[in-house]
Order: sequence, then C-alpha cells, then structure tokens
Amino acid sequence: MSAIPLADDVLGADVAVLSAAEVATRLNVAQNKVRQMLRDGQLIAVRRDGELMIPEVFFREDTVVKGLSGTITVLSDAGFSRTEMLRWLFDEDDTLPGTTPINALRSNHGTEVKRRAQAMAF
Repeated sequence: MSAIPLADDVLGADVAVLSAAEVATRLNVAQNKVRQMLRDGQLIAVRRDGELMIPEVFFREDTVVKGLSGTITVLSDAGFSRTEMLRWLFDEDDTLPGTTPINALRSNHGTEVKRRAQAMAF
C-alpha cells in the first residue's frame, strides 16, 4: 500500500477540518475508502496533531463538493504539489464568486475554477 500524500498545513486556524473517521461517517464509507480517495487525488489532507485532517469545506452534506477532484487533477497535471493546491484553493480571489476557488466550487462555479486552474498550467 502506498503512502498517503499530504499537504503542509497551510490552512488558517479558522478553517474547520475533519478526521478521516469523520469523513468516512459523513460519506458513509469505510476509512480505507477515504484513505484511497486521498491517494487517488480526490481529496487533500494535512496532518494536525499526528492525525490526517481534511478541510470540511470539501464536503456538502454526504458528498464531496462537485468539481473538487477534477480541479485537483488539473492542478496535479500542472505540476502543483499538494501544498500548492491547498494554498491555491483557499487563496482569496475577488474576481471569483465566493472569493476563493473552493467557495466558488461550493457555489457551482466549477467550470470557471477549472478554467483558471488550466490557465495556470501555461
């Protein structure tokens, strides 16, 4: 089994995070499935106090925010590290609805977020 790629914890202290166990409960899957999602690049985690933690804004009720995994893939293909991806998703951008890429994804503006992520590859 391969190691789970982690981002440095560049999240602000005010960003709510969930443990892998909490994510598993929310998505109604096994914790191993959550770890596989992290390995497959569908989610990004940081380590806090020795535990894998995933930003709560990556979820809407019992599902992953639409467009998040595709955006992570685009950023990965552009050569971004997990830390750079996380920083980009949470960086303020007043030209986006929601002021950050993750909030724009949450408000169904995934096409615009992915377009900007693709443009960064050049």
